[in-house]
Amino acid sequence: MVTSIAFVCPAPAQSDSPAQAAIRGALTQWMTDFNAGDAEAACRLFAPDLIAQVRGQPERSYTDLCELLKRSLNDRSKTYRYSLAIKEIVVAGDLAVVRLTWTLTVKRKDTGAETTADEFGIDIFRRQGDGSWKISRFMSYDTSP
Repeated sequence: MVTSIAFVCPAPAQSDSPAQAAIRGALTQWMTDFNAGDAEAACRLFAPDLIAQVRGQPERSYTDLCELLKRSLNDRSKTYRYSLAIKEIVVAGDLAVVRLTWTLTVKRKDTGAETTADEFGIDIFRRQGDGSWKISRFMSYDTSP
């Protein structure tokens, strides 16, 4: 069963630099990969030195986060869907900071019950040796009470 989601990602501004466009594209691709249930592809957005901090959860490394993605996306009792709203991309040399909001919708297959959470975050990207941009650090929190 495919859940319909709204894709919310502002169109690139006329002044987007090549780095901003690459980062915007990487985040959009992550959303596509995640929503397709492809954890392996979704993990490609993260740098090997990743440190991820989500409010109320333990700090996670690249390995920890990818294992969590695989478990979640392989859970056949639920479907997970993200939509994305990028607020700002600031690039300074080989580092970039992105302010964004991810909206996660989780639907239980047995009951059809849905929950939605807005997750505000800051992603710190680092340009890799091959020229790609990957998330090296991120912090996020949802607005649920």
